[in-house]
Amino acid sequence: MTLTPRHEPVELAKCYRLLNHGPVTIVTSAHQGERNIMAAAWAMPLDFDPPKVAVVIDRNTWSRGLIEASGRFALNIPTRAIASQVLAVGSHSGRDGDKYAALGLDTFLGDSDLPLLSGCAAWLECRVLPETAMQQRYDLFLAEVTAAWADPALYSEGRWHFPSQESRTLHYIAGGAFFATGESFEV
Repeated sequence: MTLTPRHEPVELAKCYRLLNHGPVTIVTSAHQGERNIMAAAWAMPLDFDPPKVAVVIDRNTWSRGLIEASGRFALNIPTRAIASQVLAVGSHSGRDGDKYAALGLDTFLGDSDLPLLSGCAAWLECRVLPETAMQQRYDLFLAEVTAAWADPALYSEGRWHFPSQESRTLHYIAGGAFFATGESFEV
């Protein structure tokens, strides 16, 4: 494992908290020396223990083939600081070439040798659950989270805290427009 000290493990039974606020995710995938990266606005937690997620991955994407072949993907939760990269990876196809190289994206490897995008707030490695009919009919993938990490400067003790505007997670609207995660409060 090549995680740096800024990437602390998150308890799997509580990793749903990384996605509960509905952020944009970056899906990374790899298989037999090929890799790809794509933006996904439709990802959500499904269960606690074992933790599960759902994500829509269109059948026409390069990532879809890699995920179906490997049975794995990672969800990366980007920050406002890399919003232009998020838009770029969501606007170009991996069929046109290596997006990592073309966009100068830095990555590191997680437990499953999946590329994880640097500059993110959190990362979840996932193993696809065999729900072929749902994948074919709705482009909906269900997966079990097998490892999770977060940047402790942004997430600790089970809570998000954003020390700057650039560290906030993103919510995609459309046409290149985003919202940044707002201020938290307790009732």
